[in-house]
Amino acid sequence: MLLSKSCVYGLRATLLLASYQNGGYTSIKDLSNKLDISFHFLTKILQQLTAAELLESMKGPKGGVRLSGESSDITLREVVIAIDGPDIFTECVLGLPGCGSEKPCPMHAMWAETRDDIEQMLQTTSLEDMSKEGMEQDLRITADGHFVWGEP
Repeated sequence: MLLSKSCVYGLRATLLLASYQNGGYTSIKDLSNKLDISFHFLTKILQQLTAAELLESMKGPKGGVRLSGESSDITLREVVIAIDGPDIFTECVLGLPGCGSEKPCPMHAMWAETRDDIEQMLQTTSLEDMSKEGMEQDLRITADGHFVWGEP
Protein backbone atom coordinates (compact mmCIF):
# COMPACT_ATOMS: atom_id res chain seq x y z
CA MET A 1 0.00 0.00 0.00
CA LEU A 2 1.44 3.25 -1.07
CA LEU A 3 -0.22 6.34 0.32
CA SER A 4 -0.91 9.24 -2.00
CA LYS A 5 0.78 12.57 -1.41
CA SER A 6 -2.64 13.94 -0.43
CA CYS A 7 -2.99 11.24 2.21
CA VAL A 8 0.48 11.84 3.63
CA TYR A 9 -0.25 15.56 3.87
CA GLY A 10 -3.63 14.85 5.46
CA LEU A 11 -1.99 12.68 8.09
CA ARG A 12 0.60 15.36 8.82
CA ALA A 13 -2.08 18.07 9.14
CA THR A 14 -4.30 16.00 11.43
CA LEU A 15 -1.34 15.02 13.59
CA LEU A 16 -0.48 18.68 13.99
CA LEU A 17 -4.08 19.56 14.86
CA ALA A 18 -4.13 16.71 17.39
CA SER A 19 -1.11 18.22 19.14
CA TYR A 20 -3.00 21.43 19.85
CA GLN A 21 -4.51 21.21 23.31
CA ASN A 22 -6.95 24.13 23.10
CA GLY A 23 -9.31 22.59 20.51
CA GLY A 24 -9.71 25.95 18.80
CA TYR A 25 -9.74 26.60 15.10
CA THR A 26 -6.42 26.86 13.27
CA SER A 27 -6.17 28.77 10.03
CA ILE A 28 -5.34 26.75 6.97
CA LYS A 29 -2.68 29.34 6.13
CA ASP A 30 -0.94 28.64 9.45
CA LEU A 31 -1.09 24.88 8.85
CA SER A 32 0.20 25.38 5.34
CA ASN A 33 3.12 27.49 6.55
CA LYS A 34 4.05 25.22 9.46
CA LEU A 35 3.90 22.04 7.37
CA ASP A 36 5.39 23.62 4.24
CA ILE A 37 2.48 22.43 2.08
CA SER A 38 0.86 24.44 -0.71
CA PHE A 39 -2.13 26.35 0.70
CA HIS A 40 -4.42 25.41 -2.19
CA PHE A 41 -3.42 21.74 -2.13
CA LEU A 42 -3.86 21.55 1.64
CA THR A 43 -7.26 23.26 1.41
CA LYS A 44 -8.52 20.52 -0.94
CA ILE A 45 -7.22 17.81 1.40
CA LEU A 46 -8.83 19.43 4.43
CA GLN A 47 -12.12 19.66 2.52
CA GLN A 48 -12.04 15.87 2.09
CA LEU A 49 -11.42 15.41 5.82
CA THR A 50 -14.26 17.83 6.60
CA ALA A 51 -16.61 15.95 4.25
CA ALA A 52 -15.68 12.74 6.09
CA GLU A 53 -16.57 14.54 9.35
CA LEU A 54 -13.08 14.16 10.80
CA LEU A 55 -12.62 17.94 10.78
CA GLU A 56 -14.87 20.91 11.37
CA SER A 57 -14.34 24.15 9.53
CA MET A 58 -15.42 27.70 10.20
CA LYS A 59 -15.15 30.72 7.94
CA GLY A 60 -14.16 34.18 9.05
CA PRO A 61 -11.24 35.94 10.72
CA LYS A 62 -11.20 33.53 13.68
CA GLY A 63 -12.02 30.56 11.50
CA GLY A 64 -10.06 27.64 10.20
CA VAL A 65 -10.21 23.92 10.92
CA ARG A 66 -10.12 21.69 13.96
CA LEU A 67 -10.66 18.03 14.73
CA SER A 68 -14.35 17.19 14.92
CA GLY A 69 -13.86 15.00 17.97
CA GLU A 70 -11.29 13.87 20.47
CA SER A 71 -7.95 12.96 18.93
CA SER A 72 -8.09 9.71 20.90
CA ASP A 73 -11.24 8.72 18.97
CA ILE A 74 -9.87 9.31 15.45
CA THR A 75 -7.69 6.57 14.01
CA LEU A 76 -5.04 6.90 11.35
CA ARG A 77 -7.09 4.43 9.28
CA GLU A 78 -10.03 6.85 9.25
CA VAL A 79 -7.80 9.59 7.86
CA VAL A 80 -6.37 7.28 5.20
CA ILE A 81 -9.83 6.11 4.11
CA ALA A 82 -11.16 9.69 4.01
CA ILE A 83 -8.49 10.64 1.48
CA ASP A 84 -7.40 7.50 -0.38
CA GLY A 85 -10.56 5.43 0.08
CA PRO A 86 -11.02 1.89 1.41
CA ASP A 87 -9.73 0.16 -1.74
CA ILE A 88 -6.19 0.86 -0.62
CA PHE A 89 -6.59 -2.05 1.82
CA THR A 90 -7.71 -4.54 -0.84
CA GLU A 91 -6.08 -3.61 -4.14
CA CYS A 92 -3.11 -5.31 -5.75
CA VAL A 93 0.30 -3.84 -4.98
CA LEU A 94 1.16 -4.13 -8.68
CA GLY A 95 -2.13 -2.50 -9.70
CA LEU A 96 -3.42 -5.57 -11.52
CA PRO A 97 -7.22 -5.79 -11.76
CA GLY A 98 -8.73 -9.03 -10.50
CA CYS A 99 -5.72 -9.97 -8.41
CA GLY A 100 -6.81 -12.38 -5.69
CA SER A 101 -6.46 -15.91 -4.45
CA GLU A 102 -7.78 -17.34 -7.76
CA LYS A 103 -5.56 -15.24 -10.05
CA PRO A 104 -2.75 -13.86 -7.85
CA CYS A 105 0.13 -11.69 -8.93
CA PRO A 106 3.68 -12.73 -7.94
CA MET A 107 3.52 -10.53 -4.82
CA HIS A 108 -0.07 -11.32 -3.77
CA ALA A 109 0.47 -13.61 -0.76
CA MET A 110 3.31 -11.60 0.71
CA TRP A 111 1.58 -8.25 0.10
CA ALA A 112 -1.81 -9.37 1.46
CA GLU A 113 -0.23 -10.24 4.81
CA THR A 114 1.78 -7.02 4.98
CA ARG A 115 -1.22 -4.95 3.89
CA ASP A 116 -3.36 -6.52 6.63
CA ASP A 117 -0.68 -5.76 9.24
CA ILE A 118 -0.52 -2.14 8.10
CA GLU A 119 -4.30 -1.81 8.19
CA GLN A 120 -4.37 -3.24 11.73
CA MET A 121 -1.68 -0.80 12.88
CA LEU A 122 -3.58 2.15 11.37
CA GLN A 123 -6.84 0.93 12.96
CA THR A 124 -5.36 0.64 16.44
CA THR A 125 -3.40 3.91 16.40
CA SER A 126 -5.16 7.17 17.16
CA LEU A 127 -4.13 10.69 16.25
CA GLU A 128 -3.57 11.26 19.96
CA ASP A 129 -1.16 8.30 20.15
CA MET A 130 0.94 9.61 17.28
CA SER A 131 0.86 13.28 18.23
CA LYS A 132 1.91 12.46 21.82
CA GLU A 133 4.76 10.33 20.54
CA GLY A 134 5.76 13.10 18.16
CA MET A 135 5.81 15.68 20.95
CA GLU A 136 7.56 13.44 23.49
CA GLN A 137 10.29 12.34 21.10
CA ASP A 138 10.44 15.57 19.10
CA LEU A 139 9.76 13.66 15.88
CA ARG A 140 9.53 15.68 12.69
CA ILE A 141 6.55 16.14 10.39
CA THR A 142 8.17 18.73 8.17
CA ALA A 143 10.90 18.26 5.59
CA ASP A 144 13.37 20.55 7.35
CA GLY A 145 12.60 19.28 10.86
CA HIS A 146 12.34 22.84 12.21
CA PHE A 147 9.02 22.54 13.89
CA VAL A 148 7.47 23.02 17.30
CA TRP A 149 4.71 20.63 18.31
CA GLY A 150 1.64 21.82 20.17
CA GLU A 151 1.86 25.51 19.26
CA PRO A 152 -1.01 26.77 17.15
